[in-house]
Amino acid sequence: MDTLSYKTISANKATVQKDWVVVDAENQILGRLCSEIAKIIRGKHKPSFTPHVDCGDNVIVINAEKVRLTGKKMTDKVYIRHTGYPGGQRFATPREVLVKNPRGVIESAVKGMLPKNRLGRELFTNLFVYAGTEHPHAAQQPKEIKF
Repeated sequence: MDTLSYKTISANKATVQKDWVVVDAENQILGRLCSEIAKIIRGKHKPSFTPHVDCGDNVIVINAEKVRLTGKKMTDKVYIRHTGYPGGQRFATPREVLVKNPRGVIESAVKGMLPKNRLGRELFTNLFVYAGTEHPHAAQQPKEIKF
């Protein structure tokens, strides 16, 4: 019997196949969309998934300003940040964030679903979010994915 067929293959930076994927966020629910995006960025949809390696795909999100939130989250949910100065705590609702920076809502949701370490910060660079339908990554020939 060939024992080599039983060897576990662990992916590394040289052997990983990274693809480009386009996701349309129009009329998609924020949390459900972002959890799927985080899985693709992490590489959990691939049979060669290795937890300590960036083996996921590059994800392009278009129509970020048209994402939906269920219930009263658009006005009741609060994003908290701090300027670094005393009394510098700032609050914003998703509606305010979408007006100022339409990418911010999706980026913060996906970032919260990735690992909180060096690998997670590296994985986050594989996410590209755009407010409109246009993106500058046509040369990579991305495949469209529907959720």
